[in-house]
Amino acid sequence: MNMNLTLLGQSISFALFVWFCMKFIWPFITTAMRERQKKIAEGLDSASRAQRDLELAQEKATQLLREAKEQSAQILEQTNKRASLLIEEAKEQARAEGVRLVEAAKAEITQEINRAKDDLRSQMSELIIQGAEQILESSVDANAHSKLVGKLAEQL
Repeated sequence: MNMNLTLLGQSISFALFVWFCMKFIWPFITTAMRERQKKIAEGLDSASRAQRDLELAQEKATQLLREAKEQSAQILEQTNKRASLLIEEAKEQARAEGVRLVEAAKAEITQEINRAKDDLRSQMSELIIQGAEQILESSVDANAHSKLVGKLAEQL
């Protein structure tokens, strides 16, 4: 066998193999590679979108947390103001109640004093009448009169 002819046959068969591969096999391989590139690109895009979404969600969560803290601080401040207002109102009511009780006690004391004075007046008038009766019954003596008046003063 001739070496040149073998080489030429192998070259022709290699050329046919390359042509066959380029015509029938290569398009499937390039299509698969393009699809894989698209999937990889889409995966990278979705990963970058997910990263951006995560950052936005973290910022939003931070903002919501800040707003919640501010709102809770406002609620706490309003509650403290309301509590101090209620305390002040209770103090004012207690003061007014104290003044009212003092006035009622003073009025009651005044009534008791007036009753006691009325009782003393009635008792005093009885004592004066008794003293006058005793003076009229006894003799008219200055010493006796002064002793009776002293006794009356002691009884008062």
